[in-house]
Amino acid sequence: MNLIKKPVTGMKDVLPAEAELRNYVTEVIRSTYAAYGFLQIETPAVEHLANLNSKQGGENEKLIFRILKRGEKLKLEEARTAQDLTEEGLRYDLTVPLVRFYSAHQAELPSPFKALQMGPVWRADRPQKGRFRQFVQCDIDILGEATNLAEIELILATTRALANLGFSGFEVRIGDRRLLSAMATYAGFPGEQLDEVFIILDKMDKIGLDGVRTELVEAGFDAGAAQRYLSLFAALSEKQGIEGIRFLKETLGDCLEEKVAENLIEIIECVSGTKEADFELVFDPTLVRGMSYYTGTIFEISMPEFGASAGGGGRYDRMVGKFTGQDVPACGFSIGFERILLLLQERGFRIPAAGTKRAFLIEKGASTGQISRIMQEAEAVRADGDRVLVVRMNKNKKFQKEQLTAEGYTEIREFFNRDQE
Repeated sequence: MNLIKKPVTGMKDVLPAEAELRNYVTEVIRSTYAAYGFLQIETPAVEHLANLNSKQGGENEKLIFRILKRGEKLKLEEARTAQDLTEEGLRYDLTVPLVRFYSAHQAELPSPFKALQMGPVWRADRPQKGRFRQFVQCDIDILGEATNLAEIELILATTRALANLGFSGFEVRIGDRRLLSAMATYAGFPGEQLDEVFIILDKMDKIGLDGVRTELVEAGFDAGAAQRYLSLFAALSEKQGIEGIRFLKETLGDCLEEKVAENLIEIIECVSGTKEADFELVFDPTLVRGMSYYTGTIFEISMPEFGASAGGGGRYDRMVGKFTGQDVPACGFSIGFERILLLLQERGFRIPAAGTKRAFLIEKGASTGQISRIMQEAEAVRADGDRVLVVRMNKNKKFQKEQLTAEGYTEIREFFNRDQE
């Protein structure tokens, strides 16, 4: 059997320059979130399939990498379905593992609990630009806070992290699942079919109002309901932001839960009045978000140079209750780590210097005593906060020095045998 050098489709090797950038971005995000009081946790990469298939992960549940049973549990001759062969899988996000973690350790955790979780997840998805089958997610969540203080802090912390990485001029789009449901109910769509309506609505930015109307009718929905539904969005095109939210509150009447509109307005006003990062918080009535576990506020990061979401999240107040039988308010925000990294690479981002990078080149044939003295000098320089790379001098010294310079080494010293005599 021939060995294969390329990584598995949808996954990638990380070269040193990218690894250094990934570490830098991770540390910036981690330190920013720590300043907001978030506590880091870790959960296993492997989860129970019963949790992953709990109807909370939306389309992601179709993308699970399942793990074959092992030993005596694997009974191939008796297997009839995939469930007979598997009972565990790789996590497809960090939210389901977080909720399991919280449900198991709630008595040991502060309330509210502000969690930070960073780590790889896996989805058997179709690879494309900025999307892999193995990728890092970076989540912050607040569990146990029922008020919109959670949304306000999550938005401020996430946008500050992005600003600390040099991003500006982006948008955070915000909406509410309850508002979406109220608009669809007002239009006359059956309650049990709202998810199908939202899947079509989510295409609005690609196919426009007329395209959504056509797809709703082709899907079998009443043309009158579709027209009434889309007339709301047409009216909102002339009523931006808070004005649009108030218009919906007045129009939808009893279809909309009390205080939903005011809750959104309060979040927008508070964030807009206190933010230090350069971004706009924009009300978007077409925002859907794919996860079926969202119960209220939802938000998404939109960057002008990227044609897809660079992060998102929302409130999922009923997810903990599926584990414990008692609902706990919860809200989270996830940065699209891989997409942020891609944008930084495309910009030619350079990591701010943390001390000088020095290289010591040792001529071949140096004695043990000579090498020892060079190593002692390197240790002394490192103790002062600089980086020192100690390597043998190549025959093609010019090319070696050019490579080191390209890697950011600003001082290159050469140690010849005669210098040590």
